[in-house]
Amino acid sequence: MKKVYPDAKSALDGLLFDGMFIAAGGFGLCGIPELLIAAIRDAGTKNLTIASNNAGVDGFGLGVLLQTRQVRKMISSYVGENAEFMRQYLSGELELEFNPQGTLAERMRAGGAGIPGFYTKTGVGTVIADGKEVKSFDGQDYILERGIVSDLSIVKAWKADPSGNLVFRKTARNFNGPAATCGRVCVAEVEEIVPLGALDPDKIHVPGIYVHRLIAGPHEKRIEQRTVRKRESA
Repeated sequence: MKKVYPDAKSALDGLLFDGMFIAAGGFGLCGIPELLIAAIRDAGTKNLTIASNNAGVDGFGLGVLLQTRQVRKMISSYVGENAEFMRQYLSGELELEFNPQGTLAERMRAGGAGIPGFYTKTGVGTVIADGKEVKSFDGQDYILERGIVSDLSIVKAWKADPSGNLVFRKTARNFNGPAATCGRVCVAEVEEIVPLGALDPDKIHVPGIYVHRLIAGPHEKRIEQRTVRKRESA
């Protein structure tokens, strides 16, 4: 099965449709599939539901899809750092399903593992529990959360081989692993594609069986919040 494609546009060819559900990896601007996001924007696919920890920032990451009004609903943990995200949500233009970060990651992981639902204490007694089944285990209440299975997963990795085995670098591992597994189709973008056998099998984070298409390309790696201090004089 040929998995390596020349660019993001060709890798997404035949996969996009209006109203689809996308799971996206990344955390803030760390490890985001920026090339695939830009290709989705250029394709004009609309009425999207996107599961992602957040929506990047204004003008970058998933924020570009909010600016073009291509997103109907976000399933996220955090809306900070993105003024357009907050504006659309508060004005009723964007539907938002809040999930605690650990719950969202586990919903993706569960979906990828074929688990339709799980019980968690996180959110019990809060608005997160509204409308959800509550069950008691050993005298403690837990709420039922559904596993996520998306039409498409888009993720960013550090290295891959032609079979689609992925290795993430440091904190870029974040939501990318769970997101990669929960899509019916997974498209990954990486910084480098290495020959088969070059990756240590014990250090592969996502096996290639989950990855259907693959691209390599340059990445901006923008810093979300740059914090500096004045240089001390000698």
